[in-house]
Formats: sequence, C-alpha cells, structure tokens
Amino acid sequence: MSPTRDYTWVKSSYSNDGGNNCVEWAPSVAAASRTVPVRDSKDTTLPCVSVSAEAWSAFVGSLKG
Repeated sequence: MSPTRDYTWVKSSYSNDGGNNCVEWAPSVAAASRTVPVRDSKDTTLPCVSVSAEAWSAFVGSLKG
C-alpha cells in the first residue's frame, strides 16, 4: 500500500469549514483492502488510524441513528 500522504482523502460530510471536529477517510483504500484509514483533517501530518470496514460501518451507522 502507498504511504498515507498518497491516499485520496475525503472530508466527512458532517465537517464544516469553521468546525473543529473534522475527520477524513480514504474510500479507495477501504474498497481495496476492507480497512478504513481515518485521520484528523486539521493536522494531516499526524498518523492515521485504520479500522476494519465492519467497525467503520457500525460507527457511521451509530452516528446516523
């Protein structure tokens, strides 16, 4: 897998330009590996956290519920 700086990152649709709670994820990596990289969009130099696709799905589902 490529270094995380080479991933195509997508900001959460719940993040806004003035907010402090912003996360990004790399959907192309998730589709290819079933592992979802997640990072803080405010400081992209920090390491990302990777979770299983199932755990990510459960997390996102809990936020929608």
